[in-house]
Amino acid sequence: MTDKYAVIGNPVAHSKSPYIHAEFARQSGQDISYVALLAPRDGMRATMLAFRDAGGRGMNVTLPFKHEAWTSSTIRMGDADAAGAVNTLLFRGDDIIGHNTDGIGLLRDIRDNLGCTVGGRRVLLMGAGGASYGVMAPLLREKPECIIVANRTLDRAQALVAHFSQEAAAMACILAASSYAALAGQQFDIVINATSAGLTHEMPPLHDECFAAGALAYDMVYGTTPFLAFAQARGARAVDGTGMLVEQAAESFFIWRGVRPATRPVIALLKQRM
Repeated sequence: MTDKYAVIGNPVAHSKSPYIHAEFARQSGQDISYVALLAPRDGMRATMLAFRDAGGRGMNVTLPFKHEAWTSSTIRMGDADAAGAVNTLLFRGDDIIGHNTDGIGLLRDIRDNLGCTVGGRRVLLMGAGGASYGVMAPLLREKPECIIVANRTLDRAQALVAHFSQEAAAMACILAASSYAALAGQQFDIVINATSAGLTHEMPPLHDECFAAGALAYDMVYGTTPFLAFAQARGARAVDGTGMLVEQAAESFFIWRGVRPATRPVIALLKQRM
């Protein structure tokens, strides 16, 4: 029988996940179906359980349900605990096993697809919301020289830094919070936009000289954004989040199926469609 999977969110019709997983299944010969499920804002858990009880094997979770998926998980694996958010669910008997593959997806795109080394580099992470929590632990494991978290609300950046302070100390990485104004005079090798500003065609208030020579500017949003245009105009290598989207999906596919799909052909196909 065909194994059933889904992505759950609200909204969810825009999701590229059904196309990505259909490509993974086609290339690997896996017999699966994968659909987008729109859940009411107050009905994520009921929708998830109904899908599981109808034979669903697993789910991806997108906004605004990643924290609810975390609280609904009976077992949390990998980076899920530290992230406080889950984007991949595996149903096994009565257990709901939660994973967070966002950070793995980001690192694989930056390191493997783009050939950019994180270790020993100066990293600026913009934003202190769920996306930043999801990627912080994998970034720290790469042992950058420092990660500076900048956010419009400084106390949220400080809370994020405090949450990961022990991991940073173990990796001998400087981890600090900053306002955008305090970034003046500092330059970074990797600048990651984990805010949602690109979705509203806005950008964080960066200063003009924040990019070091040869810097990578990475926006987790896929498509053209004001941040990427700003970075490119200042000589940075500007990359959107298409690769991260595919790489985090590939990790989900591996969790579910035990098969690691080839991602680069799917990234290329997705960029042609966008």
